[in-house]
This record gives sequence, C-alpha cells and structure tokens, in this order.
Amino acid sequence: MSLFITSLNSGSNGNCYYVGNEQEAILVDVGISCRETEKRMARLGLSMQKVKAIFVSHEHSDHIRGIPVLAKKFNLPVYITPGTLLHLANSIDMERVYHLKEFETVNIGELQVTSFPKEHDASEPHSFIVSCRDINVGVFTDIGVVCDRLIRYFSQCHAAFLEANYDDEMLDNGGYPYYLKKRIRGGKGHLSNKQALALFNTHRPPHMTHLLLSHLSHNNNNPQLVEELFTACADGIRIIVASRMEETPVYHISHSNQTYVPAGQLDLGFGL
Repeated sequence: MSLFITSLNSGSNGNCYYVGNEQEAILVDVGISCRETEKRMARLGLSMQKVKAIFVSHEHSDHIRGIPVLAKKFNLPVYITPGTLLHLANSIDMERVYHLKEFETVNIGELQVTSFPKEHDASEPHSFIVSCRDINVGVFTDIGVVCDRLIRYFSQCHAAFLEANYDDEMLDNGGYPYYLKKRIRGGKGHLSNKQALALFNTHRPPHMTHLLLSHLSHNNNNPQLVEELFTACADGIRIIVASRMEETPVYHISHSNQTYVPAGQLDLGFGL
C-alpha cells in the first residue's frame, strides 16, 4: 500500500494539503478557493471524487477560506474541533460537521487520521498524521514550538509537511513591527528554519523518504536558502519546498522509494 501526497498551496495566502491512496483521499485545510483547489488538482490528474473529507487544523483564514464552498459542492464531511467551528459556524452546513477530539483516530476508508494539539495562537489548533496500513504522513505547520507530541509523531513519518516559516536573521532585519516579530517567534506562532532543521536532524526516522518544507514566509524566508539548508543534511531524503503560488508534483510515498509522479502521468481516476 502507498500514499500519494501534494501541497496544493502553502503559505500565509492559503494552505491546502492532499493525502490519499488509490481509493480515497483527504484534504487538510482548504485556504484557497474551491475553484482554485479543483483547478490545481485537475492539473495533477487528481480526482475530487476521491476526496472523502476535510480536516481543519485551526480557524485562521489562510486555512479555512475555501471550506464552505468546497464542502457544499462535493458534500464533504468537515472534521473540526468545537472551538475552531465557532469561526465557521455561520458559513457551513452543520450537517457536514464532525467534532474532532485530540488524539482521536478517524477512519476514512483505509486511511486513519489522528489529530493532536499543537502550539499556535488559535482556539484549538491541531496537527495531523495520516496513515494507511503502515505508511505515515504528517502535516505539521503553524507550530510555535517543537513539543514532545510533535517529536513523537514526526519520528514515525515516512513523509511530512513540516513548517519552516522564517529565517531568524531575515526576521530580525526585516520591516515587521516588534509586536509581530514577537508573536511569530513567541512559542505560539511559527517554526523557524533553525527549529525545523533541528527537529529534522535529531528526530527523523530511518524510513523517512520525503520532507515538504511548508508555510514559508514571503517576507522573512527564501525558498532557495531553505532548500540548500535542508538538502545539505538530507542524507538521501528528498527535500521539496512547497510553493505559496502553485501546487507541488504528486509524490508517491511507500517504504523505500524516493520518486514523484509528474503531472499528467498519475492514473488515479481523473474526473471532477
């Protein structure tokens, strides 16, 4: 059994991550429009008919903007904590809502999705690990600090979307006001390149094959810098920097490969 993953968008302008097998898939967050989500999946040869659920990490607009329309159009269940739901309650059909509980595992066909609390300045923010049999993919963004929970789940992953939001020097020397710099690095904001790299170097498991560096700041980071920083320590793990402007290729995650499936070559039952 394998998993297929892609970042449809990653950044403060919108976040959406796809994880699925040959039969079903889930989206973690939909912070881009329904139309853009469909368009990007179509370019990759991915079918919306395979998407069976949306899981919501927290209520910030770059993670929930597209959920009401997409969920309604495709009749998708939305898994969300009660605290997060307060920020969507007026725009989403409550019949589609399923309450998430921390450390609860939800079965979506052969996929198992486990949520766990993270440190971020939101109501009830959660990260996710998606499993299919013995393949694990983590979605770890908008994290203020590397906690024991993150370490435990990251160390189980064959692949992960991991936040590398800012470069310390760029943030220090940039034009953000002091209060915003303090919020970003204050323990409930975002993970720096340095923090993400320390997690990667210290706790990556021997079976990890792909790392998608995610949620890069437009003003306080540089994709080339991040890619070079992590590639130097990758030891064979494929390093991908997820774009804030477009989708990544679809990556095929199994026990030992390090391949990706170019757009147009993925046969997962295209259709919208």
